[in-house]
Amino acid sequence: MSTIHKIQNYFLHLSPMKILLCGYCTIIFIGSCLLSLPIAVRQPQDADFFTGFFTATSAACVTGLIRVDTYTHWSFFGQAVILGLIQVGGIGFMTLCISIMTITKRKIGLVSRSLMQNSVSAPQIGGIVKMTRFIIIGTFLIESIGAVLLSFHFCPMFGLKKGIWYSIFHSISAFCNAGFDLMGTVQPFSSLTGELGNWYVNIIIMLLIIIGGLGFFVWHDIVTAKWHFHKMHLHSKLVLSVSAFLIIGGTLLLFVCEQGTPMFENLSLSEQLAASSFQSVSARTAGFNTVNLTELTQAGRFIMILLMLVGGSPGSTAGGIKTTTFAVLFLSVITTFRNRKSTEVFGRRLEDFITRKATCVFILYITLSFSIGMFISRTEGINLIDSLFETVSAIATAGLTTGITPGLSTLSHSLLAFLMIFGRVGSLTMLLAFSFTKKQAPSTSPLEKIQIG
Repeated sequence: MSTIHKIQNYFLHLSPMKILLCGYCTIIFIGSCLLSLPIAVRQPQDADFFTGFFTATSAACVTGLIRVDTYTHWSFFGQAVILGLIQVGGIGFMTLCISIMTITKRKIGLVSRSLMQNSVSAPQIGGIVKMTRFIIIGTFLIESIGAVLLSFHFCPMFGLKKGIWYSIFHSISAFCNAGFDLMGTVQPFSSLTGELGNWYVNIIIMLLIIIGGLGFFVWHDIVTAKWHFHKMHLHSKLVLSVSAFLIIGGTLLLFVCEQGTPMFENLSLSEQLAASSFQSVSARTAGFNTVNLTELTQAGRFIMILLMLVGGSPGSTAGGIKTTTFAVLFLSVITTFRNRKSTEVFGRRLEDFITRKATCVFILYITLSFSIGMFISRTEGINLIDSLFETVSAIATAGLTTGITPGLSTLSHSLLAFLMIFGRVGSLTMLLAFSFTKKQAPSTSPLEKIQIG
């Protein structure tokens, strides 16, 4: 058997989880190689593989944490590579693969359909090819509309050619919840701070972030139900309800907590509302900021950490433990208080094992982000809450930073890169990818009760 056939045979016997993990690692490696080329940077002597690797990881995992400013460090070629990685990472490489197979009229087997189901968190394998077409068409349609709307702002500011490029770049980056920006042309590492009082740009970016963070299945459900909430699946109802609660709640908390602080002291009421609402939306794994996050109070940073930890929704371009996980954990608490046997919401009963999965995801995210956060705080001599802000931002693929990421050591950057991959692929996918057991074995141990609380 030839080497190629051996490799093909090896990959055919891999679990879908391992293939997804290998796929993202391959994309990151290719991106790292391209970004380490002299043509990818403005100054050829600045070409560096590790900087390319960290940036490629952040882009493919749609995070936004960076070691160097995107505009001042990377050439147009480098920026184009970053944008390509964001797009592939946002919609998922399996979506892209199946789209190519559909265009070339290749047969799409059961393995590919199963991979696609896992990639977008679809409820069933049936109709997955149609779902793929819907995702591709919907993605490019929304990104195109966003780019056209942003061009009315960027073209007068930077000229036609540069303005169009900026509009496309920021529309894709916002929709994919990546947080990469090119505003270093005004001031390095400034993100969208120059657009603080511009409600036009703020609303467009926020809408792109929210739509991208809802999840592909939710889009399809909204279109199918023709915007009638009561006709939607339970998954969509939970996603929309929790998303609205987090956006409104986050806005109010940030607005109240930052009153009388250096961040708000020179801002008008309109600018304060714009900043609070934008950061509440962006904290849900988008990575843009319209205010200097180093001026946030400790309470404000803690609120942002909580919002980043929850993140977006399953099968979306966003990260975090996901809105449905948060909903299940919250509902299980309510169920316990009400002394009910089953968890119910919107007239439906949730599966019994779903709480265990939600708890597992939550514990994994908390354990990894907090333990690595404490390690970075100790080794780098950084305030603990600032360190936790970076690690939660990485594992939730949020990309927000208090400004400490560029100054961290190579080891700390490597740990953040691991958290970004873990967060993008998903905690359960990572666990199952390295699991040696394929089937759930029934327990034969005797039952014994313990006391809780």
